[in-house]
Amino acid sequence: MTPALEVTATAPIVSFRNPLYAGLQVQLPCPPPSTVGGLLAAAAGGWDRVPHRTRFAMAFHAAGAGTDLETYHPLGAPGTPTNTTIKDRDFLALTTLTVWITEDLDLWEQALRRPVWPLRLGRSQDLTAVRTRRVELAASAGNQGHAIVPEALPGAVGTRIRLTTAISPDRAHTQWDGYRYATAGARTRIDAGLATAHGQAVALLPPVHPAGLTPPAGQPWGPQR
Repeated sequence: MTPALEVTATAPIVSFRNPLYAGLQVQLPCPPPSTVGGLLAAAAGGWDRVPHRTRFAMAFHAAGAGTDLETYHPLGAPGTPTNTTIKDRDFLALTTLTVWITEDLDLWEQALRRPVWPLRLGRSQDLTAVRTRRVELAASAGNQGHAIVPEALPGAVGTRIRLTTAISPDRAHTQWDGYRYATAGARTRIDAGLATAHGQAVALLPPVHPAGLTPPAGQPWGPQR
């Protein structure tokens, strides 16, 4: 059995814009690992307080979806006037994100119970409520369900999507990876190495810390851990 911290984050409304579409508000069906990593960094008080080895597994479910209107304020060159514009914005409703962390449990349990900064999922105004509990994960196969898993995982099904795994603090460097996610859930049984007591497969994703990226001029993003 592997001890783990199970983190459940709920939010009434979230929106994850696909950065591959410039000038359009195309929504992703699930949060990228970098977004969840940012939530953890906010809880800890910044990336310099996050261990570089930090990895997690996650599952995501939304009870509904919709479209509303949002006002955008385009950026322009200094002194250049810009006009606000209104665009459709897709959103997901009544969402539940479950994250499993298998290392530094005390650190994350304390950070998520008393976060340094507000916890958001998606846009800056989409606050989320978080609760944690200690669980034991079994070394066995499990059901894929609503898990976000690496695309190379044998037997995994669902839509293949490119998601950001890590983003540098200045947003100049991004690590993209392939994942699979079944929006409606998948009954497929996969062997990700770990599973919960209820049979949910737990597939650890790549590290999300920006220190894993290649920084400019060979300089690290922060102190090594």
